[in-house]
Amino acid sequence: MTENSSQQPASNPELPTTYAPADVEGKLYERWVERGYFEADEHSDKPPYSIVIPPPNVTGSLHLGHAFEHTLIDALVRRKRMQGFEALYQPGMDHAGIATQNVVERELAKEGKSRHDLGREAFVERVWQWKNESGGQISGQMRRLGEGVAWSRERFTMDEGLSEAVQTVFKQMYDDGLIYRAERIINWCPRCLTAISDIEVEYQEDDGELVSMTYGEGEETIVVATTRAETMLGDTAVAVHPDDERYQHLVGKQIKLPLTDRTIPVVADHHVDPEFGTGAVKVTPAHDPNDFEIGTRHDLPFISVLDERAVITAPGPFEGLDRLEARSAIVAALRAEGRIVAEKRPYVHSVGHCSRCKTTIEPRLSLQWWVKVAPLAEAAGDAVRDGKVKIHPQEMEKRYFDWVDNLHDWCISRQLWWGHRIPVWYGPNGEVVCVGPDDEAPTGEGWTQDSDVLDTWFSSGLWPFSTLGWPERTDSLAKFYPNSVLVTGYDILFFWVARMMMFGLYVNDGTPPFGTIVLHGMVRDEHGKKMSKSFGNVVNPLDWMDKYGSDALRFTLARGANPGTDVPIGEEWVQGSAKFSNKIWNATRFALMNGATIEGDLPPVEEMSVTDRWILSRLNKTVADVDAFYDDFQFAKISEALRHFAWDEVFDWYVELSKTTFFAGGRPAEVSGRVLGEVLDVMLRLLHPIVPFVTEALWTALTGRESIVIAEWPADSGFRDDAAEKEIELVQQVVTEVRRFRNDQGLQPGQKVPAELTLTGTALAPHEAAIRQLLRLQPAGDGFHATASLPVAGATVALDLSGTIDVPAERKRLTKDLEAARKEKAQAEGKLGNEAFLAKAPDNVVDKIRGRLTKAEADIERISAQLAALPQS
Repeated sequence: MTENSSQQPASNPELPTTYAPADVEGKLYERWVERGYFEADEHSDKPPYSIVIPPPNVTGSLHLGHAFEHTLIDALVRRKRMQGFEALYQPGMDHAGIATQNVVERELAKEGKSRHDLGREAFVERVWQWKNESGGQISGQMRRLGEGVAWSRERFTMDEGLSEAVQTVFKQMYDDGLIYRAERIINWCPRCLTAISDIEVEYQEDDGELVSMTYGEGEETIVVATTRAETMLGDTAVAVHPDDERYQHLVGKQIKLPLTDRTIPVVADHHVDPEFGTGAVKVTPAHDPNDFEIGTRHDLPFISVLDERAVITAPGPFEGLDRLEARSAIVAALRAEGRIVAEKRPYVHSVGHCSRCKTTIEPRLSLQWWVKVAPLAEAAGDAVRDGKVKIHPQEMEKRYFDWVDNLHDWCISRQLWWGHRIPVWYGPNGEVVCVGPDDEAPTGEGWTQDSDVLDTWFSSGLWPFSTLGWPERTDSLAKFYPNSVLVTGYDILFFWVARMMMFGLYVNDGTPPFGTIVLHGMVRDEHGKKMSKSFGNVVNPLDWMDKYGSDALRFTLARGANPGTDVPIGEEWVQGSAKFSNKIWNATRFALMNGATIEGDLPPVEEMSVTDRWILSRLNKTVADVDAFYDDFQFAKISEALRHFAWDEVFDWYVELSKTTFFAGGRPAEVSGRVLGEVLDVMLRLLHPIVPFVTEALWTALTGRESIVIAEWPADSGFRDDAAEKEIELVQQVVTEVRRFRNDQGLQPGQKVPAELTLTGTALAPHEAAIRQLLRLQPAGDGFHATASLPVAGATVALDLSGTIDVPAERKRLTKDLEAARKEKAQAEGKLGNEAFLAKAPDNVVDKIRGRLTKAEADIERISAQLAALPQS
C-alpha cells in the first residue's frame, strides 16, 4: 500500500478550516487538464483501458442522467489509470440530425425565414455556425463535474474523419448488398417532415374514436372498424380469414367503397383474426404496415391519400383537409349515407408519437434506404451468446436477445438537410452510383446526389472505432479497440448498443466493439417518479453542484447505482453527501494536526496498539471489498463500503479511540500517527474515482506529492488481524450499548456521569481510558452509588445516575411504554392465533402483523432492561 514513488513531492499546503468546494474544484480541474493527466498515449507499453462517452447531442446540456452515467464512467477510468493502465475516456458529441435542424429552423423562424429561403448549402452553413457558437455547452458542464476525458481527442459525428468512416461503411454495405432502396411503409412525422425509425417512436395511450361502418351494397355488405377513418379513401381491399364461414360468399367479389367511385375486392388472408371485431378489416396498403404486407401478398394497388404534412390528396370533397379535419368530415359523410353502424368515443388506444416533437406518427408508403439487418443482428446476438461480450447485469441479456432476434430492416434515410448526405448519385438514364470516400462523384448533365441524409444512429453506431481513426489503421485503433467497457442506460440498449454491435462486428472482422456492456437505470426523483417538465420535478444538476459541490452530487449518484435499476435522488441525499465531504475534510485536518504522516515505512507490528492493528486489518479488507465491487460494477456497494469505512471506522472509532494516545505523546503517538497517515492515504485513493476534488486537495496536503490522479491504486497487502478485530468489536459493543442506555435515559451526549468499570479478565482492560473518553464517564469517586449496572461484552459498567434524571418520572414513562408494548404483543398474537383470520387475510397483511409482533417483543425486552437498570430508591 505504498505510494507511487515516481511522483515528485510538492509543498505541503495548509488546509483551510472549512471545505469550500467552489474554491477548490475549478482550479484543480484546470490543473489536471494542463498537466495532461487525462490524455492517453497509444504508443505506451501500459495495458489499454478504453471507454467511449455515449455522445450527448450537440443541442443538449448536462442533465441528471448525463451526470449519473458520466460519474460511473469516470470512476472506472480514474481507477484503471491509477492501476497503471493507459486509460482513455473518449469524449465527443452527436450532430443530432432532427433536433439540431429543429433548433436552427426555430432561430430562422424568428427572422421570418425558413430553410428553403436560404437553400440547402447556406442552411447547412448556418447550422455549422450555430454549432460553433452555441452548441456543445455540455463540454463545459462536464468539466464542472470533474470528468477525466481526453479533451485533445474530442470528436464530433460530422467532423471530417467520422464523415469518412460513415461513407466507407455505407459503400461497403451497399456493395455487399446490405443496403438497398425500396418503397415500404415507414414512420413519418408530419411536423419534422422526415421518416423516423421504429425506436424513435414513443407510444402512449390516447383518446381516439372507433368507428364501425358498412362497405358494399345489399347482400354484399360487410362491416369494418377503424380509428383512422380518413385512410378509407386509400382502401384497396377488405380482408377476412380464409376459414371464416360468414364471408365465404364474398371472397373474390368486388364491393362498393363508400364515398368514392371505386370498387374493391374481398380477399382471404390468414393475418386476419376472425375473433376480433367483425372478423373483417379494411386494407390500406399505403398507410399501414400490416396492410402493406396483405397488399403485397395479394398484389393489391397501393394508393397514397395523405401528403407529407398529412393533408388529404385524394381528389374529391376532402382534398386539402388535414387528417383530423378529414376524419370528422368523412365520418359525417358516412353517417349521412347511413353507413355508420357504431361509434365509440373516447376510444383509448396506443398511438405512436415522434420522440422529438411529439406529433402523432403517420404510417406512410415511401421510397427510402434500408439496412438488411438479419445477418448483422444474428452476429450481434451470437457475440453475446458465445461469451465474446458480457452484459451486466446478466438478466438484461433477455431484453437484448428479444430485440436483436426480432429486428426488422432498418430505415436509415431521413428527409433532412443536416446530417451525412447519402453518398449515392442518380444519372440521367436511371444510373445509380454509390460513391466511397476515395471515389470521384459522377459529374455532368443530369447527375444528382440523393437529397436525403442518414439516420443519426448510423454514424453514432460507428462511434467505438470511428473516434479512433477508422477506416485508417491507426495506432489508436490498434491500442484502444475494442473498447474495454460500454456504460450506458438500458433505455438505449436498442437504439445504440445493438447498432454498435452490428457495425463493429461487420467492419472489424468479427471483433465486437467492447468486451462488457454495463447497463444502468434511469435517474428518478426521491419518490421514484420519472423526472419530467410536466411533473415539475426536473432538477438542473448544476444547481446542486453550485450549492453542495460536484463531489457531493457524484457520491449521491454513485450510492444509488445498483446494476440495471432506476436511481431515485433528492436534494436531502446530496446534502448528506456534502456532509460526508466535510467530515473527510475535518477529520483529515485533525489527523494532520495530530501527527498523521506517510513518511517512512510502517512501524513493526509489535509496536502497534491493538487499535492500530484493527484499523489496518479493516483497511485491507475494505481494499479487497472495493476491488471486488468494482470488478462487478457494484457502484452502490463501493460507495457504501467506503462511506462506512471512512465515517464509521476511521473517524468515529479509530480517531476517537486513538485520541488518548495522541494526547499522551511519545512513541505510541508516533506509531499511531504513521498508521493514521497510512489509513488516510489509502482511504483517499480508494475514494478518489468517485469524489475526485476533495480527495485531491486532502491527499496532496497529506503526502506533499503531485496529484492523486496519477497515484497508485491501493493493493490489499494481505495484512489481517482477526484477534484485534474481535477485541475492538468488544469495545464497540460496550460503547454502543452504554450510549444507547444513556440516550434512553434522556442524558445529553456530552453529559458526564460517574462510573465504575469492571473490565478485569476481559480484553477490554487496556481500553478503559478510551472507553471513558468516548462515553463521558468520570471516575467513581467518594460517595459513588451505583444506581444502574450494565453487563455487556463480559464486562460490567456501573453508573451513578443520582441527580442526573428524575427516576420516578422515568420509571412511570417506561412502565407506560411497557404496558403499550405488551398490549401490542397480545393483539398481534391474538390475530396470528386466529385460524379464520389467517385463512382470509392476504399474505402482506399477515406479514405486517408478524412484523408488529417481532417489534413488540423487542420493545418489551428493551424497556424491561431499562427499568431494571433504574435506581430502586
